[in-house]
Amino acid sequence: MKRVWLGVGVVLAGLVLAAWASDFLTMQDERTIFTVRCIGGEWAGERCTGKLAAAPRYRFRALKPHGEVVFWIVGGSEPSGKLSNCVIQDGRNWRCEPSADASRSITLEMAQGTPVAGMPGTLGFHRIPKWRWYLLRQGF
Repeated sequence: MKRVWLGVGVVLAGLVLAAWASDFLTMQDERTIFTVRCIGGEWAGERCTGKLAAAPRYRFRALKPHGEVVFWIVGGSEPSGKLSNCVIQDGRNWRCEPSADASRSITLEMAQGTPVAGMPGTLGFHRIPKWRWYLLRQGF
């Protein structure tokens, strides 16, 4: 019987780890985007000709009652920014109009938890999965 419970515990731990690594589990109405930069090379589409390095993590929190999305760089010293005039379905689906803080953000729209790239007036970015970001941060 001990082996059965140990097996169940291992399977549950694996599922929790997979949910964490895929960013399936997040705070309500909040989304973190893990970005990467290319060192010693340049981007050729989605491919880096140099070495990848972990870049800032951008966190977005949708405030549906206010029609706003607040964003900040996790662990950064810059103050948070605010996107206004937003249509918010939930924390994974929202769209905002360009505003003064848009130039500090990587997107003005989140669709199914994925930031929409190439929005006018926003910063360019390359997104990677959470687990890969943590490996790069550790030097792998």
